[in-house]
Amino acid sequence: MKIPNSALAEQARSQAEESALTALVDQYAGTLYRVAFSVLRNPADAEDAVQETFLRVLRHRHSLDEVRDHRVWLIRIVWNIVLDRKRRAKTRPETDDIADLARMLPSNGLSAEELTAAAQHHSHVLACVDKLPAKERQVLLLSAFEELNSVEIAAVLGITESSVRSRLFRARNLMAGLLDHARSLR
Repeated sequence: MKIPNSALAEQARSQAEESALTALVDQYAGTLYRVAFSVLRNPADAEDAVQETFLRVLRHRHSLDEVRDHRVWLIRIVWNIVLDRKRRAKTRPETDDIADLARMLPSNGLSAEELTAAAQHHSHVLACVDKLPAKERQVLLLSAFEELNSVEIAAVLGITESSVRSRLFRARNLMAGLLDHARSLR
């Protein structure tokens, strides 16, 4: 029995979509997890947000060819998902467990004391980031942690490039002040 050409074409298109989705997951899952974790601060919630992102991509897989920059598109999706979750929760879970923070840091042969000090410093920096106003915190997270440029951040947040630059400038100045203040208290 011979398979019609239309069925073969559909099968080939389906396999191509599946390959494209697999490539997106392989290439961007780590980045999306970091974005989600930087906002949610909970590994399980971040993983859920990444899964939800790829479920949404799966629903719109037929329009993947129309997307110009997959990285920015995916980050925008996960960003909206985590913000929706935060709005619904109305609270931000904090990671106070030094062991969780230490697990995220590279060890590079550091002693236990150095690892603990690095984890505490990491925790302190994250606490300072949390003190920033929401708009400044958003651009700082995307710039510093995800290394997006101002054009990409503007696309993710749906704002102008000049707004990104001014918010980033304010965020950096506020962070410097918060960190200086904390150092003076020690």
